[in-house]
Amino acid sequence: MAASLVPVLQEVLVRVASITVFLAVGVGLANVAIAFGAVDRIAALAKPLTGPANLPTEVGTAILTTTASPTAGYGMLAEFREAGVLDDRATLVAVTMNTFFGFAQHIFTFYAPVLIPILGLKVGLMYVGARALISLAITLVGIGAGALLLSERHVDYDADLDPDAEVSSDGGAVTTRTKLREAGENTVSKIRDILPRLVVIYTIVAVLVARYDLTEITSAADPLASLLGLPGAAVPTIAVFAIDTTNGAVFIAPFIENGTFTARQAVATMLVGGIVSFAVSTFKRSIPFQYGIWGAEFGSKVILVNTALKVVFIAIAVAVLLVPLPL
Repeated sequence: MAASLVPVLQEVLVRVASITVFLAVGVGLANVAIAFGAVDRIAALAKPLTGPANLPTEVGTAILTTTASPTAGYGMLAEFREAGVLDDRATLVAVTMNTFFGFAQHIFTFYAPVLIPILGLKVGLMYVGARALISLAITLVGIGAGALLLSERHVDYDADLDPDAEVSSDGGAVTTRTKLREAGENTVSKIRDILPRLVVIYTIVAVLVARYDLTEITSAADPLASLLGLPGAAVPTIAVFAIDTTNGAVFIAPFIENGTFTARQAVATMLVGGIVSFAVSTFKRSIPFQYGIWGAEFGSKVILVNTALKVVFIAIAVAVLLVPLPL
């Protein structure tokens, strides 16, 4: 039996090695781009959004900052709220508008360098595109809400606040060599975090695929999966997504390659897994973060709005993906 697993383990090593190379190159380039400010340039897209949403120009600074650092962007909005620039309603609008710009950072740091190499170009681009459209839709909802619900009663254009002071760095000169060294260190750290999980999860999946009939493994999940018109393998995939997005992508990749999932089914399954993952991450990360930024009362409102909008638009995306294509 051990001998029969040798080809499987060889396949695992080849795949993990190839993915690691892509990860190292992609993450490395992403970290270099961030270090030299390339990601920050995307933030210019935020400036025309504050006018239609009836928000002060300074809020555009917070939104563009979210592209480079969601924590910094949220921190700026908290300062605006505490200083009286924004009331609670206006702050919720600004937080909603932040969604796409927070997502944009992850394109460079996670989706492009990590998920697309794992999922393959077609499915990877479809998944990232779906997530981008979902985030953009939520941001557009924020703009629309600002246009309809905000007025001068909800903002104070004369409040005394210098946004630049709130987000200033230590002011020290940073050399090109320092930036490259920090980018390299961040790349090594990222690979070190991902690689062990990659090896373990992919080995488990490869062994299961090699030793067992997939229909036998997933037969118990067939009723739930059939409700959405998805293969039985969707349920264990969603379960893995609830633990970790990267592992979920690693788990589903062999099923895409062997035809268990079509591209549309795979993306729909991962989006459903994203809902479950989001529910788990809310308790592990969002609640401590949002409560720390806003306090429990307003932080709960932010979490509720974020959660509701994400679930609604992910559900819409899944429905669109699972509608049969016309012949």
